[in-house]
Amino acid sequence: MPPGGVSSTTLKRINREMADLKKEDMGEITLEPLENNMYLWRGTIPGPEGSVYEGGVFHVEIHLPPDYPFTAPKAMLKTRIYHMNISDQGSICIDILKYNWSPALSLFKVMLSLSSLLTDPNPKDPLVPSIATEYVRNRKQHDAKARQWTEMYAKPKSAPLVVPTPQPLPASPARGSRSRRAPPPRAGSSSIAGPSRVTSGVSAPIVIDDSDDDSMAVARSTKRKRETATASSTSRSRRTMAPAGDVLEIPDDDGSSSTRPKRARTARNTAPVSDDVIVIED
Repeated sequence: MPPGGVSSTTLKRINREMADLKKEDMGEITLEPLENNMYLWRGTIPGPEGSVYEGGVFHVEIHLPPDYPFTAPKAMLKTRIYHMNISDQGSICIDILKYNWSPALSLFKVMLSLSSLLTDPNPKDPLVPSIATEYVRNRKQHDAKARQWTEMYAKPKSAPLVVPTPQPLPASPARGSRSRRAPPPRAGSSSIAGPSRVTSGVSAPIVIDDSDDDSMAVARSTKRKRETATASSTSRSRRTMAPAGDVLEIPDDDGSSSTRPKRARTARNTAPVSDDVIVIED
């Protein structure tokens, strides 16, 4: 919430700075007020290139007093840093935030001054004397610690790499498993169709064609009758010549002559030719 006793001059100044920030080329520096409190500003400062803080991102919070810009704002560094002019609590020791403040300065210029402080620390006005002493006496050790702190506290944490789970591929039919149509049945052969080959796991219906079976049965029955008639004719025509008045005995083909009476027939009294064959069909 805005502090009490805010003057119209302060509100006009804040609104003007908000408009000016939209026109400024701030580079990678960010700065804006909160949506519900224009007296609290937040921003970020990238670590300057070539400095021991390179690669880090440092978060800044600025509180405006009720009589701003006549009183200097209060800036705090929210990211831990190994710096002689910045304490562990985030307090910043810089001249423009103390005795060198002027209403002509702006919040954007404050951010630029903080970025310059990261590049060129001031050992003559330290907020942490031990770091200033190390900076002067053992610069190599100081820079190593500053880089280590930047790596631990100021480096943006990279998002974990998410490896997509490979999806199982659809099962492909094995080679040589294509279904083949059965060749058409040959004439006179049985046409009982066997089960067709299955390729995708779905059983095919078994089709039985009985049309040729009936015709086959008729053909077999006719063949048997013809064979029986031929055998009967052959057995009955064994005797080629019979004189007039002789009796011809005709045996039955089914082998039942023992139970059935023999039939005797008298050949017709005709003058047969020597080469003729007498055939008697029942």
